[in-house]
Amino acid sequence: MTDNDIMSLMREAPPHGQRALFDKYYSYVYSIVKRILSGFGSADDCEECVIDVFASVMMKLGGDDISSLKSYVGAVSRNAAISMRRKIASKTGLNVSIEEENVAEIAEDTDVEKETAGKELSEQLLSCISDLGSPDSVGIGQKYYYDKSSKEIAEMLGMNAASVRVRCGRAMKRLRKLLDENGITL
Repeated sequence: MTDNDIMSLMREAPPHGQRALFDKYYSYVYSIVKRILSGFGSADDCEECVIDVFASVMMKLGGDDISSLKSYVGAVSRNAAISMRRKIASKTGLNVSIEEENVAEIAEDTDVEKETAGKELSEQLLSCISDLGSPDSVGIGQKYYYDKSSKEIAEMLGMNAASVRVRCGRAMKRLRKLLDENGITL
C-alpha cells in the first residue's frame, strides 16, 4: 500500500487508514525509537513512545496532506523519542551526551572573556566590601546597591541618619584604599 493510499483511507475510512499506517510503519517507528532510547528506557518506554508517535501522526493526518509520509513519520518518531529520553534522563539522573542532540551554542556576539572578567571583578569588589565589616558593609550595600536613603539605612541599623552618612563616607575611603591595595580599578 502506498502513502497516497494510506492518506486516502485516513480521510475516507479512518480506522482502516490508521491500521494501514500502523502496519506499514510500525517497524520503522520502533527502530528509530529503540535506537534513541537505547540505554535510557525500558521496552515499555519504547512501546509508550511508539504509541505516542502514532497518536500524533494520526491526529495530524486527519485533515492535512503531508508531502512525504515516511519523512513525517520519521521526524515525529525522532522528536518524540528525544523528548522521552530527556524525560527519562531527568527522572533517573542519567546524562544526555551533547554530541547526540542539538545543543544551543554560545551566541557569537557573547564576549565570554569580558563577562568572566566582570564576574571576577564583582566578586573581588564584594569581598572588599565585606572586609569592611558590619555596619559599614551593610550601609554601603544598602546605599549604593539598593539605593536606600540614609534615613532608611539608619532605621535598619538602629542608628541616626547623620551617623550613617558619616560612616558611609569613611567606609568609602577605606574601600578605595582596599581596592587600591588589591590592584582593583573601577
